[in-house]
Amino acid sequence: MPYPAFVWLIAILLGAAPLVYLSGRLAHNRPFHRRSVARWAAVVAFGVAWSPYLYALSALNSQGTVTFTLGVVSLRADGLSILLAGLVLVLGTLVTLFSAPSMAGESGESKYYAMIVALSGVMIGLGCAGDLFNLWLWFEAMAVSSYLLVAFYRDESASLEAGFKYLVQSAIGSVLVLLAIALVLAETGTLDLLEIHEATATMPGLSFLLAAGALFVVGFGVKVALVPLHTWLPDAHAQAPSGVSALLSGVVIEAGLVALLRALGSIAAVIGGGQGPLDWGILLLSFGLLNMIAGNLLALRQTQVKRMLAYSSLTHMGYMLVGIGVALHAGQVAGAEGGLFHLLSHGLMKGLAFLAAGALLYVLHSALGDHGPLTIAELGGAAQRYPLLALALSVALLGLGGLPPFVGFMSKWQILVAGVATQELWIVGVVIFAALNSVFSLAYYAPVVNVMYRSKTSPVVQAGASAPALLQAPLVLLIVGTVAGGVWPALVQGLTGPAATALLTAFSG
Repeated sequence: MPYPAFVWLIAILLGAAPLVYLSGRLAHNRPFHRRSVARWAAVVAFGVAWSPYLYALSALNSQGTVTFTLGVVSLRADGLSILLAGLVLVLGTLVTLFSAPSMAGESGESKYYAMIVALSGVMIGLGCAGDLFNLWLWFEAMAVSSYLLVAFYRDESASLEAGFKYLVQSAIGSVLVLLAIALVLAETGTLDLLEIHEATATMPGLSFLLAAGALFVVGFGVKVALVPLHTWLPDAHAQAPSGVSALLSGVVIEAGLVALLRALGSIAAVIGGGQGPLDWGILLLSFGLLNMIAGNLLALRQTQVKRMLAYSSLTHMGYMLVGIGVALHAGQVAGAEGGLFHLLSHGLMKGLAFLAAGALLYVLHSALGDHGPLTIAELGGAAQRYPLLALALSVALLGLGGLPPFVGFMSKWQILVAGVATQELWIVGVVIFAALNSVFSLAYYAPVVNVMYRSKTSPVVQAGASAPALLQAPLVLLIVGTVAGGVWPALVQGLTGPAATALLTAFSG
């Protein structure tokens, strides 16, 4: 049986993960350093994975959705799957390269690289799940593998506390999702996403499926960091290694959003109070608005850089939900393209922000044997000694704030235009509120940039170590991507267009 390219993509990453770990362990007492073996094995794994991804992208453009079935397990690669997979590969590859200096000599370094590869494969598998049970299995695997990375510094109490909070809340969310799946199975007699969608379109009285939808929102909402289910996020981001923080904010919560949309799309025909299909778009819009205002207010009072970036992720998840909510409510592709464009742009910008902050944390603290957090005040005059690191963080923050010519401006602009195009007054009000929240976010982004470009350097910057080249190379690539996506947004149209179409198809009646 010939296997589609996207199946090879998943298999390569999942199969490489134990090999990455074993290569590092077997090289423990060899003349060469085990960290070099594990790291470069991970780099090779990602390098090999890019080939089937490009084939899968080509197959999507020529054939549309590709389905693979093995027994009762079905995997489907559509536009949404390929968009998520591309973001996973970009950040996974760059995080692996970035981690070389900062993770050198750490206990469990081989495990770190192996889990980065495994987490990447699991997230791509989640995006391709064709039935609810396997969607849940991929979701559980993502939770477990990311937990091991969140609690990587197991000798530090704060890291263990963050990991425990993340594990408990993820477990509760997973149980709720499993209950929702049981309700859907009891009502429809199937777990296949397409068959569920067809069955619910002809069924009256779907109260059990309404309950299942609520459980899906809460269960997956934990990983998506929907307010008020977000409390694990700031601690996990702050205590995890910086490369892991980039993955958590840049792609893990986005993978959770994809899982939520897959589940809700399967029961999109559920009858609401108005005796018609429930308007899931309004629900997502409501959460989007709540996430925006809560994220901005919580980020505004932070003094630690990584915690500020973590809380800002709540706001950016709000923009994605607004764009997607507008699309589902109005049935127009532009809103979905805008929301998914922001999913992609947020992954690039937040990945850049966390890696830049991680580089500064390394040169100002970790390289000197200090494991304390990086505060905004410590960045005074950082641009004078670390111009590239300061530039990278500045580009990321200004892009997240929605300023041109960065990709964050273009994705937010597309959401705004899509909302106005609906010609519904209340939706126009929603997107204007979103635009005002973008301006408000500069209240905590701009001061960080201002601090770094002060003429007087802080004592911490003066005593800092030099920045290794491998720490800076991924930042350059992400800077280029952040600027290129803003100047030429058509570059990503080949990803966001098919993804938006797949999303609207899943929710169509």
